[in-house]
Amino acid sequence: MAKKTGVEVSVAAADAIGMTNVDVVAAYPITPQTHIVEHLAELVAAGDLDAEYVPVESEHSAMSVACGASAAGARTFTCTSSQGLALMNEIVFLAASMQLPIVMILANRSLSGPLSIWNDHSDVMSIRDTGWIQTFAENGQEVFDNIFFAFRVAEDQKVSLPVIINIDGFSLSHMIEPIEYWEQEMVDRYLPDFKPLHRLHPDKPVTMGALGMPDIFTEAKKSQNEALLRSKTQILAAWKELGDVCGRYYHPIESYKTEGAKVAFLSMGSIGETLSLAIDELREIGEAVGLLKMRLWRPFPFEELAEVVKGLDQIIVIDRAVSFGGPGGPVASEIRSALYHQDNMPFVTNYICSLAGRDITADDFIKIYEETTSASEEMLKRNDYTIYGARE
Repeated sequence: MAKKTGVEVSVAAADAIGMTNVDVVAAYPITPQTHIVEHLAELVAAGDLDAEYVPVESEHSAMSVACGASAAGARTFTCTSSQGLALMNEIVFLAASMQLPIVMILANRSLSGPLSIWNDHSDVMSIRDTGWIQTFAENGQEVFDNIFFAFRVAEDQKVSLPVIINIDGFSLSHMIEPIEYWEQEMVDRYLPDFKPLHRLHPDKPVTMGALGMPDIFTEAKKSQNEALLRSKTQILAAWKELGDVCGRYYHPIESYKTEGAKVAFLSMGSIGETLSLAIDELREIGEAVGLLKMRLWRPFPFEELAEVVKGLDQIIVIDRAVSFGGPGGPVASEIRSALYHQDNMPFVTNYICSLAGRDITADDFIKIYEETTSASEEMLKRNDYTIYGARE
């Protein structure tokens, strides 16, 4: 493997997609994912990638083309952000329900309004329940590695489901980082040729996405949910085999300095690196605090969560989106629900932070820790969540 320094994460992501020998790229440019599809277009135009690049007229069309290409048996990629995801929303549901193994990078960005081009997780939370496998990346190396993982899992005939790789817009997508590139031989060894489970072909006609009458619709949705839950076995196996190839092992939830901890932050995405700095500082002054980094969002890692919270008294969940009118952020709500039946369940505190890319520093997380651990239990129970930094 060769380490490249000074490479933009979006460009590295496009290079990795090219190394998968993808057949079809269908995309519409929208900030902040544009550099990914621009670089893919350059690779195709230069003859470095033998793929069909389809510059569609909208994101709705991008996902429609991706569905058609995948159904015909092509390895297929698309990419979007924010309002683009909102526009393709109708077809996002169809891709999962027809079990089409499309891979999509979602460069996370705030949904309007007011209009914002900066990062939070409101877009991905809007499609939480569409039936896609969903992962979060913390840094550029994770983005690069998990592109191969995404195609490997999506195209596994025991899975055959679409996969979203969430990368924080700008704060990750546009960062310049050193990234260790795989050799093409490694990719070919890890990622087999795509052999679709079902394929549209004139010689063997099949129907996809037909009308589901009430007497079969419930069964179809139950089957879809069971397929997503079952995919976790292949997800874990694919991460294990990825580590065997490149030496980096990924897990649904990663623990950072949780040995002996009584309190742990929980985060998703690139903000975990800032949180790690706060944990380092707190540990240096003797605080028993650690960090849990969630990489797998769907299917939800119930068993792994129950294991990593053992011995904790409190979890401080950092959300990057608001569940309007609800009991807090969407991640905290799911953590509370997932742990409800656990013995000695840790108390879950929720902070909603860094909406639309507002700066949040290691010092801010230290203040959150101090504020939370000094508050009485009665006060914490009266305050289900805090939108951090919001001025009155």
